[in-house]
Amino acid sequence: MYGYVIVNKPEMKFKEYDRYRSYYCGLCDVLKDKYGFNGQISISYDMTFLVLLLTGLYEPETKYYKTRCVAHPVSKHEVRKNEMTDYVADMNVLMTYYKCMDDWNDEKKVTRRAFAGLLKKHADKISKKYSDKAVIIRQSLDGLSSAESAGEDNIDKAASYFAGLMSVMAAVYEDEWTQELKRLGYYLGKFIYLCDAYEDLEGDIKAGRYNVFKTHCMQEDFDGICESILNSTMAECARAFERLPIIQEAEILRNIIYSGVWTRFQAAREKRNKQLEQNRRDNSGGSV
Repeated sequence: MYGYVIVNKPEMKFKEYDRYRSYYCGLCDVLKDKYGFNGQISISYDMTFLVLLLTGLYEPETKYYKTRCVAHPVSKHEVRKNEMTDYVADMNVLMTYYKCMDDWNDEKKVTRRAFAGLLKKHADKISKKYSDKAVIIRQSLDGLSSAESAGEDNIDKAASYFAGLMSVMAAVYEDEWTQELKRLGYYLGKFIYLCDAYEDLEGDIKAGRYNVFKTHCMQEDFDGICESILNSTMAECARAFERLPIIQEAEILRNIIYSGVWTRFQAAREKRNKQLEQNRRDNSGGSV
């Protein structure tokens, strides 16, 4: 359920993309330093967005340097990291651990249980450090698991659990910006959950797995309805963002919010349309 909060690279200036990558590399470095290789491979672009968002809002002192790594062995690449990177790294590992345990409990995925075991010691420490957040994250995932087991077909209710989870992670402090950050995180989380459900719909139907769109996909213009829901969801996210006094990294953040988040959905929609067209051809014996 990750990889939707990304940049639209063709719409970015080269310098902007380099800065974006430097925050991604900073998060990767912090995950490696604090949690080793197992923490490092849990990195996501969605969490990189959170680093950028919190950095832009609070403008913490940021360490900048160039280095080589396994992914960039030939030439040095830019790295930026700060206290927000540390916070997001913690949330990234905690979220990954809980999600792996949910996958094990719900679907008995052995590999996910094994990975959770590797992260457990770190997750326990993070849970103690951020006890209030850890409780809400755990409750949100438990609620989501229960809703999926019950076959919940109310779109808003099903999405509200992951939305609540993202909401609590988006607000690092209790201050004047807490409510706007929570609001932004809530609608971003809702968008991620529904995009994931849309992209996985055909596969879930074939495999007999839960998907909140299962009982809705036969509606006329289902794809248009989904896009309308996602549009209104991201509009609320954008409103919350624009109320925050962010100047630093604002253009990169706007690229993600207004453009980047749609790249994966549009790709999924095109793939779905091709699948549906192929199904129609197959059912008609190959005739157009």
